[in-house]
Amino acid sequence: MPAGVGTAAAPWLGLSRSRRRLTRRARHTIAAYLLLSPAILYFSVYFFYPIALEFWASLYSGQPLIGDSRFAGLANYTSALGDDRVRHSLFVTLAFAVGVTAASTAIGLGLALLLNKPLPGRTVFRAIIFFPYIISFVIVALMWQAILDPYTGILNGLLADLGLPTQSWLTEPATALPTLIAIAVWKDVGYAMLIYLAALQSIPTDFYDAAAIDGATPGQRFRHVTWPLLTPTTLFIAVVCMISQFQELAPAYLITKGGPADATRLFSLHVFEAAFFELNIGYASALAFLMFLLILAVTFVQFRLFNRDVSY
Repeated sequence: MPAGVGTAAAPWLGLSRSRRRLTRRARHTIAAYLLLSPAILYFSVYFFYPIALEFWASLYSGQPLIGDSRFAGLANYTSALGDDRVRHSLFVTLAFAVGVTAASTAIGLGLALLLNKPLPGRTVFRAIIFFPYIISFVIVALMWQAILDPYTGILNGLLADLGLPTQSWLTEPATALPTLIAIAVWKDVGYAMLIYLAALQSIPTDFYDAAAIDGATPGQRFRHVTWPLLTPTTLFIAVVCMISQFQELAPAYLITKGGPADATRLFSLHVFEAAFFELNIGYASALAFLMFLLILAVTFVQFRLFNRDVSY
């Protein structure tokens, strides 16, 4: 072999190996994107495109998606932020969402802790509590309207039999929103209970055994073992429930129609009426996009408050 041939071939050999390595990496990248392509396509079509379309429609007045319209810039947003009724509906929606989320989370956790114990008939009780979650809200609305009727309702009849004053549950501004929150909690608490049950059953028993050996009381075991390990589950339930309640339309539309005196006028009902009753699609799109931004902000705050790393 001539002198210098081996040394000259070494760089080319290294370059060839590098090319093969890059080619292998490129193949892996292409394979990964092919596997992710259904999810990317799904989110592009059903999430990102509707958001972009909604923002585009919010920049026009009239009916930008179905009829005549003209470019209005940020006029729809200015009008929405300056509307007292919009601000009131945002306040009502925030109170509704926070109330339902807090109550569903707390009651769901309490029920999960109770039904996680070896009680007789606990499977039946779990099914009974979870059952309202799978019922259509139309049925729920009709049922609770009958129960809460101020004249013929079962609840007022029971109060009268006990010698207690009856209430106008859905027709008084002071009681309408708390009643609507209670109905939503009754329907959704089974979901929170089920998620908490799954999380409780995944906690290793070694932690409780160690705490018992150290002499920890049941309250201390819950505070220092159960609750910290349930933080990721609490975050999940809080985020999912809050997003769902911010977008909720059925309680206000089916039970109270936003009344009395706009006491239960949820923001989604305001958007619905602007879009389908007034046919002001551009203004309704601006309202919906504002709600999207508000949900993003609230979700960010929730992650900042609850997102802590927990390891077993």
